[in-house]
Amino acid sequence: MRRLSAVLLCALATTACKTPERVRITQTQDSEPGLRSIVHVADPQTSQQLVSGFHALEGNAWRWTKGKFNVTLRPPRNANKDGAFLVLRLSVAESTIQHLGSVTITPKVNGTVLPSETYTKNGDYTYKHEVPPAALHADAVSVEFSLDKFLEAGKVEIRELGIIVAMIGLESKAL
Repeated sequence: MRRLSAVLLCALATTACKTPERVRITQTQDSEPGLRSIVHVADPQTSQQLVSGFHALEGNAWRWTKGKFNVTLRPPRNANKDGAFLVLRLSVAESTIQHLGSVTITPKVNGTVLPSETYTKNGDYTYKHEVPPAALHADAVSVEFSLDKFLEAGKVEIRELGIIVAMIGLESKAL
């Protein structure tokens, strides 16, 4: 019994003397609670920022949109002085191109119209354009997208279909 007690005492003493590894915690801009600057449409923590025009999550990664869709984003730090980039990761479906020939997307950030882009082939794309500082003075900004053409409900399926979206965000120009 004494031998077992001695072994346990030694084991406790050696583990008590070890210095625990230091864990360094850094907080990123988007780890703060509240609105995020970048919304991945599959992230349940940011789904409340998808205001309108989004269909249910598919493939645990993306969502179809309607012809008009809207998201609320938090501007990145210093965007009210430096501006930012609006980034949209999207896909244009083959059925969209077959039925419509092309689709043009036009975004507005707090009412400021950004350049349109037209897609004439199916595939994955990234829309990225500069947003002026004047559009980014609020703590939360409304980003509205409109498509010139979309698949009306009943044309391909029962839902109105625009484009496929994976991510929408405002990126700092300082990156």
